[in-house]
Amino acid sequence: MSKLMIWKQEAPANCYTCCTATLKEGNVTAESFGRSWNRRLSPLIWRVPICIWALAIICWSTICFWGPREKFLLYMTHWGLVMILIESVFGILVAVKTMRGHLADPSRGLPWYVKMYWVLYNITVPLAFLITLFYWAILRAPGRKMNYAPNPILDVMLHGVNSGLMFVELVMSIQPSRLVNIMQPLYFSGVYLLFTMIYYAAGGLDPWGNAFIYPVIDWSKPVQTLVVVTLTALFLGLMHILAVVVASIRDFIIRKFDKDKSGEYNDGFEA
Repeated sequence: MSKLMIWKQEAPANCYTCCTATLKEGNVTAESFGRSWNRRLSPLIWRVPICIWALAIICWSTICFWGPREKFLLYMTHWGLVMILIESVFGILVAVKTMRGHLADPSRGLPWYVKMYWVLYNITVPLAFLITLFYWAILRAPGRKMNYAPNPILDVMLHGVNSGLMFVELVMSIQPSRLVNIMQPLYFSGVYLLFTMIYYAAGGLDPWGNAFIYPVIDWSKPVQTLVVVTLTALFLGLMHILAVVVASIRDFIIRKFDKDKSGEYNDGFEA
């Protein structure tokens, strides 16, 4: 049977999986989430430093925050930072359990903590890319006066190094990045969008006393804001597709040059 026929047969199930943001395990094993493409290289080598980095930057950002501490989580940048921390914690957990052979019985499917890590990974990688793009292209574009990170080093850490670390996670890991999971980061961003709407409706102000969190997402100007939100969602989807493309190139290179052809490889454009 051709791939086209298989795709047509599986299209309804894949559409349901995509819309409901569920994980389709297929032949994916839990071990693939706890190892790297180099079998001699443990994911702990980069996941532990990422975890420490995220924790340190959260502390630094909190200390240097330009407004009341209770408004720290108003910003998507800080949501993304917390997501990196949680994603790395679960990634470390999965890696440790894989090294010790403590993963659950494969016949029962993926353990809950592996599924949690997979979802966090699907959200955090494209979200980090979007935060970097959104910040430097829009919020820090020429002519913008608002300063969201008074410390220039912290500014780069929050809006540049975050993407670099998630890129390392993407290219060094071996777990799948699949197109069918595109709604997971989009639904997460939808939660943040709903939060901004509720905050505005409740009369919330930013640290400078403005009735918005970001000037380009101002619900007193709904038409303009909806345009920005639509474009942002489009770019987030593109960032997910970029992650899938990078993971597919990674797997292609591994498949081409790895002498051991018995390894597990995943096509990101198949469910």
